[in-house]
Amino acid sequence: MSRSIVRQSKFRHVFGQPAKAEQSYDDIRVSKVTWDSSFCAVNPKFLAVIVESSGGGSFLVLPLSKVGRVDKNYPLVVGHSGPVLDIDWCPHNDNILASGSEDTTAMVWQIPDHTPSRPISEPIVVLEGHSKRVGIVKWHPTARNILLSAGSDNLIIVWNVGTGEPLITMDDHPDLIYNVSWNYNGSLFCTTCKDRRLRVCDPRKREVVAERMAPHEGIRPMRAIFTREGNIFTTGFTRMSQRELGLWDPTNFEEPIALLELDTSNGVLLPFYDPDTSLVYLCGKGDSSVRYFEITEEPPYVHYLSTYSSKEPQRGMGFMPKRGVDVSKCEIARLYKLHERKCEPIIMTVPRKSDLFQDDLYPDTAGPDPSLEPEEWMDGRDDDPILISMRDGYVPPKSRELKVSKKNVLDSKPAPRRSLSAVDGSSLPPQLLEKLVEEIQSLKATVLSQEKRICDLENKLSKYTNGTV
Repeated sequence: MSRSIVRQSKFRHVFGQPAKAEQSYDDIRVSKVTWDSSFCAVNPKFLAVIVESSGGGSFLVLPLSKVGRVDKNYPLVVGHSGPVLDIDWCPHNDNILASGSEDTTAMVWQIPDHTPSRPISEPIVVLEGHSKRVGIVKWHPTARNILLSAGSDNLIIVWNVGTGEPLITMDDHPDLIYNVSWNYNGSLFCTTCKDRRLRVCDPRKREVVAERMAPHEGIRPMRAIFTREGNIFTTGFTRMSQRELGLWDPTNFEEPIALLELDTSNGVLLPFYDPDTSLVYLCGKGDSSVRYFEITEEPPYVHYLSTYSSKEPQRGMGFMPKRGVDVSKCEIARLYKLHERKCEPIIMTVPRKSDLFQDDLYPDTAGPDPSLEPEEWMDGRDDDPILISMRDGYVPPKSRELKVSKKNVLDSKPAPRRSLSAVDGSSLPPQLLEKLVEEIQSLKATVLSQEKRICDLENKLSKYTNGTV
């Protein structure tokens, strides 16, 4: 008599549960833009949600601790002249956020630790290079200040945010790009496109190094993400419009490692991947459930674990980086589910009896320090993320300012400058010249003193809000 053997896995009993009602973020007008973005981004300090707004595009940024009802007058981040389509937190600075918009620009923002008194309207840098809407923004996982943007002009641009310059432009896609995912060390990225092809691109060589026609036979949008081992996990649709997931080896795209049919539904499945545990969480737009799977090296390679279900459908979803979870409660993932009018944290937990730190659940994870500078990455160097231990939990550092040193476009052609003293004496009387110089110097001194005062006040406010005073 044959007996089925149950597969051993420490994640077999992972369960999801919503946070208590008072731990949710209520009264948020989530964007109604018809774009398959997650509309939500989260890190250990902040929650950012793209919201409805008239006359341009805006998003809401809340400190994680600011739970409950959101004041309708809470200051937004405004600056885009069209609806915001995608947002992404910088993995190396918890106060830096990138956004892409229908106004054809990507912008990078510095979010203060304290609650701003008025809307944030001045980005650190505006990245202008696309001719149509920017639907995707993705930070490089290991190199400082490297940001990728993809637009409806079918262009992919890799920027150095520190100088505001485009470093690499790729035009290998003949149609709309659905999504982009960097691999673990940021040497390659994969894309899915409306032409039904899955591509693996080497940005520094500016070429497509591998591609697969129709990994899923359906014509509806696909998603693809790199796993830590270098394989590619995809979600898409069959010819009969059933949702399907696949696992592929980019060095041999002929046959899938695994292909699994799920259900019949219209919602695009957004995959969120945890490289530390090899778990994938699938969140369908319009679904009221989150399925999760474990990727392993033994057949059938993609193992279904369980489903978290609720009554309300989700408009979008945010995924917390591993350093933001609570290790004292055996929490291995936290998702932020967007409803029509609120955002609800969903906590994924491995049931354990011991209160001690669980080494097997928390291997060292990617920390906030970049392992490469932009110049090193452009020169061809690759490095894995710098890892940190989760044993004592993670405390986000204080705000670090991102400095942008834009190169002057006039540097190559220096224009002759005329100082005030060199102005022809016949054109202005000497008394008027002296008066102008004095007024300029006086105004400069006033501006400097006001800037110093603002800086001092912001530092003081930051100390009060952080509880250090």
